[in-house]
Amino acid sequence: MLEPNLVVSETEFWEAAVSTAEQRFHKLCDEAEAMSIQGYLQDGTVVYWNRASEMIYGYSAQEAIGRNLLDLIIPPAAWAAVQHDMAQMFETGKGIPAARLTLRHKDGHPVSVFSSHTVVALPGHPKVMFCMDADMSALAQAEEELRIAATAFESQQGMLITDAHDRILRVNSAFTQATGYRAEELLGQSPRILHSGHQEAVFFDQMWHTLRAQGSWQGELSHRRQSGEVYTDWATINAVRNPLGDVTHYVYALTDITQRKQVEAQLTQLAFYDALTHLPNRRLLHDRLHQAIAARQRHRHCAALLFVDVDDFKGLNDTLGHEMGDLLLQQLADRLQRHVRDSDTVARFGGDKFVVMLDDLSDDLAVAAADAERTAHKLLSVVGEPYSLREQHYRSEVSIGITLFQASDCTVDELIRQAEMAMYAAKAAGRNKLRFFDVRMQSEVSHRVALINSLREGLKHAELRLFCQPQVSHTGQLIGAEALVRWAHPERGMVSPAEFIPIAESSGLILPLGIWVMAEACRQLVAWTEQLGTSDFTLAVNVSAAQFAQPDFVEQVRVVLNDTGTDPRRLKLELTESMLVNGVDDVIAKMESLRQLGVGFSLDDFGTGYSSLSYLQRLPLNQLKIDQSFVAGLQRDRSSEVIVQTIIALGQSLGLTVIAEGVETESQRDMLTRLGCEAFQGYLIGRPMPMVDFEARFLRRPDAVMS
Repeated sequence: MLEPNLVVSETEFWEAAVSTAEQRFHKLCDEAEAMSIQGYLQDGTVVYWNRASEMIYGYSAQEAIGRNLLDLIIPPAAWAAVQHDMAQMFETGKGIPAARLTLRHKDGHPVSVFSSHTVVALPGHPKVMFCMDADMSALAQAEEELRIAATAFESQQGMLITDAHDRILRVNSAFTQATGYRAEELLGQSPRILHSGHQEAVFFDQMWHTLRAQGSWQGELSHRRQSGEVYTDWATINAVRNPLGDVTHYVYALTDITQRKQVEAQLTQLAFYDALTHLPNRRLLHDRLHQAIAARQRHRHCAALLFVDVDDFKGLNDTLGHEMGDLLLQQLADRLQRHVRDSDTVARFGGDKFVVMLDDLSDDLAVAAADAERTAHKLLSVVGEPYSLREQHYRSEVSIGITLFQASDCTVDELIRQAEMAMYAAKAAGRNKLRFFDVRMQSEVSHRVALINSLREGLKHAELRLFCQPQVSHTGQLIGAEALVRWAHPERGMVSPAEFIPIAESSGLILPLGIWVMAEACRQLVAWTEQLGTSDFTLAVNVSAAQFAQPDFVEQVRVVLNDTGTDPRRLKLELTESMLVNGVDDVIAKMESLRQLGVGFSLDDFGTGYSSLSYLQRLPLNQLKIDQSFVAGLQRDRSSEVIVQTIIALGQSLGLTVIAEGVETESQRDMLTRLGCEAFQGYLIGRPMPMVDFEARFLRRPDAVMS
């Protein structure tokens, strides 16, 4: 009775065991989140779809079961291959080798999986192919990031990776191309192999302190290529840490910015430095002066500003050309820079003007002034040495104005203006001089500016007058006159030539003034033509150095002669010896051109300047003029008599007439006559006078002027 019951119990037991195992298998497969498991019939119909499949592919089991896998997760391009492989698996009962596949999510995006397959055949049941897919999306993303990183690593930017001890582990091709080193030469080395030595140890100490504290650093590194060439990298260094926070690697990203820095340097040079002399320009000078003024607020040390201006630079440009002028400025700038301290600033202010700032002088104003004066005298000396301008030796001088400043409310413009005023005072003192600024200069400069403006208006409104001073022969015969300009100011009356002629010369107004005098003199000559008793009468016109140096001066004279209809033989141009110091060949060429027109020449103030017999005989002169200083000294010292006698003899030997100016007494005239002088001019004969007075006194009785 017991056996049958026992047999039934065993059967039930095994059935229960199988049922339990199946339940466990289904639960395991269904809840295995890391593994997608699907079951397919031979035609592709889905018969099993676990929870992981829902997560990976987006379809629920209810949506998937009963549908075909081709419509669910297989990209259309792979349909034919999948159908072929499934037919083979169901026929042989063997799955294809496990492999990486790219399938399709419900929303269409690709899903990367590692897929393996098996075909299960149970008696009484159709064959089922089970696919087991491990989601590889994270790995695919990581691989993508690695590919991107690898591509970035091999970009145009130099990259290197070091270990925690800063030993090079890897470099990219851009880095090897930039440095000239092969990768194998760098591995295991420290990046210090690239250091140029231009950055000090303290710089790198600071860099590593920042890198360790913040995990990154950016800045410029001066490197040296394997060839020895120094260049500049913009470096970004990042520390790589593990999950515990320990540094495992350093990643360097390096960009060669040498060319950019060169361009920046060129732009800086253009913006802040003078193109001709390479000195700081006016903009940079202003910046440094602002800094110096601010520094004076912190301490009492003095500073000095020296305003340097080349004397008669325009004459050089007009006679030798602008190229020679540029050469002079370059050499002068070099001399200025070489004879001041490195802490001082030499700037080109513009044209032929330079500014020197002497910084950190004594806090004692008197001592600082003495130091500034000593430096200025040294500059006057070195600047005055001969220059070599394309095989021509040339001497140039400068005038220097000085202003001192400590802690004050002066602005940059005020300081420059003060130094410039002092410079003009130096020029007025005779050039090649230096002067310090003081408050009296302000009123003097204001007066000078007002006078320039008034003179400019005077030229426009015909306030200038032509006066004449007679010239006679030793027999008392009127032979000519000197045309002199006077200014009839509407408020001040007659302004002395000693006051306005220097102003006209320094301001450039001497050019229109000179042309006006010449034109008026020529018009007067034409008006006198019928009244003159002799064709030998000439009218002398003074020509300034600036006027004669004009490239078109010969043409200017020709135009005046043609416009007025003047006989050129009646016009005599008076030149000074100072005009012959530089560019004598140009002077001679212009004189020859004018002589061919018929114009004559008198050399004024002879014996007081720089005349050289070697070129005096080359000048197409008609007359030498004995300076009034020698005439005044005739009866006081023997040397004046010797000089006068020598000038007369020299003129006679060269076939020139000699006239003495400044003759004020009969004894002077008599002595000059005994020495052989042929003509006279001075107060004894007549003072400069208006044209109507000159006509009334001399032209109506020209043979009686000395009686």
